[in-house]
Amino acid sequence: MQYRVGDFEFDLRKFELRRNGQLVSAEPQVLSLLFLLIENRDRLVSKDELVATIWDGRAVSDSAISSRIKTARHIVGDDGASQNLIRTVHGKGFRFVGEVSACETDHGESNSSRSIGSKPALAVLPFACLDPELAILSDGLPHELIVGLARLRSVTVIARGSSFRFRSWPGNLSQVGRTLGVDYCLSGAVHRAGPYVAVAVELIDLTTSQVIWGDLYEGEIDKLQEVRESILAQVISTLDLQISHFEAELARLRPPEDLSAWSCYHLGLQHVFRFNRADNAIALSHFENAVTRDPGFSRAHAGVSFARFQNAFMRYSASHQEEARIARSAAETAIELDEQDPTANLMMGRSLWLEGEVESSVPWLERSIALCPSYAQAIYSRAWTHMILSQAQAGQQQARAALRLSPIDPLRYAMIATDAFTLAMLGDEAAGARLADQAAREPRAHVMIAVMAAICQVWVGNQPGARYWTSQIKLRDPTLTKDAFLRSFPFKDDAMRTRVFDAISTIGI
Repeated sequence: MQYRVGDFEFDLRKFELRRNGQLVSAEPQVLSLLFLLIENRDRLVSKDELVATIWDGRAVSDSAISSRIKTARHIVGDDGASQNLIRTVHGKGFRFVGEVSACETDHGESNSSRSIGSKPALAVLPFACLDPELAILSDGLPHELIVGLARLRSVTVIARGSSFRFRSWPGNLSQVGRTLGVDYCLSGAVHRAGPYVAVAVELIDLTTSQVIWGDLYEGEIDKLQEVRESILAQVISTLDLQISHFEAELARLRPPEDLSAWSCYHLGLQHVFRFNRADNAIALSHFENAVTRDPGFSRAHAGVSFARFQNAFMRYSASHQEEARIARSAAETAIELDEQDPTANLMMGRSLWLEGEVESSVPWLERSIALCPSYAQAIYSRAWTHMILSQAQAGQQQARAALRLSPIDPLRYAMIATDAFTLAMLGDEAAGARLADQAAREPRAHVMIAVMAAICQVWVGNQPGARYWTSQIKLRDPTLTKDAFLRSFPFKDDAMRTRVFDAISTIGI
């Protein structure tokens, strides 16, 4: 959608602001703020909504908000005295009051044939090869990425026969988008750096030709096979996260009535991984909206299962059994709609945890991994079941594998905590306590991770550490009990369960 305000044109699709046809430079956060106010010009946008949308719900000072509003006003020729375009309602929020009209100006063809918010589409292009001896990697790696990304089922991946037509493409990448009907492309280059091979990759948004993510991977050239496998797995995991995050950012700029099932799903993902009551409720609402828009959308039902699982696992709801029932039912529906979806299989496995059926969850988790071997969250979940079943060594190996695959995963703290707990179970309690402390201090680590840290401190005999984490637990959830923790972490080995129970009793929850 494009809007005109005086001499200014706001292009939401391209995320651009122009004045008399000329691009205006603006910080993305300020541009997002302007778009939010214009899209909601028929009402007041509260400070809370502004923070939730623009700052992703993080704690933000009034001065930071005022600074962004001041910059936004300056860009469009407004000021705090006249407030001809952006009006402040003191103590309440802000509203765009300027005259806005829709416009059809076109500063370039649309790069994508999909409708806003539908399933994103990606083309993986052949990688440039700067060393003839590495040609097998520059062609082989993109082909394997196409196969691996297709297994995720969260993005439409163009077949090799089509995307490889653009080998050494000299033209504008927008032509790739128009020809293949895709929203993103992944490009890369392979070169030698002494005894090492280096692979640089870039994820490009074809609507703007902007690089939205890039990374450089290196490894020993005489271990090319290991390097290839490592790069392949890490790129697949990271791309899934990056595209989902970018899609959610686009969806936030759209009016609610324009959101598709996929848009709602991506918005839900941005909230569900925050692991707190308020965000989980928002996530559930987005997932349920996705189901309403497309009842046959497997991922939407899997999202509902995840949010209901969290309600039960974190004790947000008084009815554990009802939440567990709905989590399982939604996962079963997701499986019925797409039994090859690794996320649906993962949610089916997790839902069984809520009923204490840890052993029964294992085939579902292993099926999820078989469907997508690079799926870090499924591998972490398998590590968790190993821990609960007192298979500490296997749990440690898989927790570390998940961390290697997805070092910026939203569940990173849980992966570290599982590694820590299995270390302590294997007898290295000091190392386990240090790692558990790290996990509990990770961004967004929930209260159950703090309990794991406190237990590890008790086991190692660190009373000040145990007291610190106990105070954090009581501050964050004063109603949490040892029985509630053991219901969420149903250790099957009697000796381990007793050991955990005794440690929790020691800290007094």
